[in-house]
Amino acid sequence: MIRAAKLDAQLYEEVEADRGAMREAMTVVVLSAVAAGIGNVANGGLLGIIVGTIGALVGWYIWAFLTYFIGTRLLPEPDTKADHGELLRTIGFSSAPGLIRVFGIVPGFTEFVFAVAGGWMLVAMVIAVRQALDYQSTWRAIGVCVIGWVVQALILMAAVSIFGSPGSPGSPGSP
Repeated sequence: MIRAAKLDAQLYEEVEADRGAMREAMTVVVLSAVAAGIGNVANGGLLGIIVGTIGALVGWYIWAFLTYFIGTRLLPEPDTKADHGELLRTIGFSSAPGLIRVFGIVPGFTEFVFAVAGGWMLVAMVIAVRQALDYQSTWRAIGVCVIGWVVQALILMAAVSIFGSPGSPGSPGSP
């Protein structure tokens, strides 16, 4: 996790090739989500930590699939070879910088910590995608991440419009 947070491209290559690293990648995603929940506990409480962790795992899976599809089908380079598992592993490790979000628990520091963590995680993700898709171009990896983000945002907006946001009138679990 330290090497992932240090943006060590070689670590992402190792994780890409190590089919046995899936459990570790999932652990990084869970720890990052729990750190975010603790850092934002004033707004979310214990339920926020639980829902946030489940949401992070689902989002990780969807994001990896979208990135795989976009990167291998829409924007491949000649040397692009990847499978969904490679992207799950590398993208999972790109969540490592999110552990600093635990420091958001300090009053008045939450927004700053979350902004720094978000930017750092984004850079780690671009490196993870570049390595997993065997890209020579960092710009292509950025493009894949941007397109994937837009698609995921559209899916989320559609889900919210169909099911409502948690706690909104008419959504499951609301009065």
